[in-house]
Amino acid sequence: MLRMEIPGRGAYAVEFLVLDMNGTISTDGRIPSKFRDKINLLAKRLKVYILTADTRGDAQERLGRIAAELVRIEGEEQAQQKKEFVSRIGPEKTIAVGNGYNDHLMVKEAALGIAVIGREGAAKETVSNADVVVNEIADALDLILKPLRHQATLRK
Repeated sequence: MLRMEIPGRGAYAVEFLVLDMNGTISTDGRIPSKFRDKINLLAKRLKVYILTADTRGDAQERLGRIAAELVRIEGEEQAQQKKEFVSRIGPEKTIAVGNGYNDHLMVKEAALGIAVIGREGAAKETVSNADVVVNEIADALDLILKPLRHQATLRK
């Protein structure tokens, strides 16, 4: 668990981290080792879920030794499915990170939603629904690892 103070909203006991895979933690199917290390560090304090449509069919293999549970999102209405996943585990206990259009409802639903622009860019709907927008996944993971960082950004 991670205690997080979000200015203007109060204190949260965060238990879950939900990460989109393609475009957020991976680019062209690869997850850089520096991101793996940060995710594994966070997994010592939070239950980490990685959501993916598994377009390439090899998501579990690509995760390798990342301490996270892979959740496959299939079929239509992927944005709604991701939102419902966050709703099921408890939005008030969840940080969600994504970049694509199908992440826009998930980042809005979570206690803290982070949009990652990254090399693939980010959907405008996800950016507008996020609490914080960062350049790459390492920045998002650092915001969580160092919870005082987000306070200056979200201070009213």
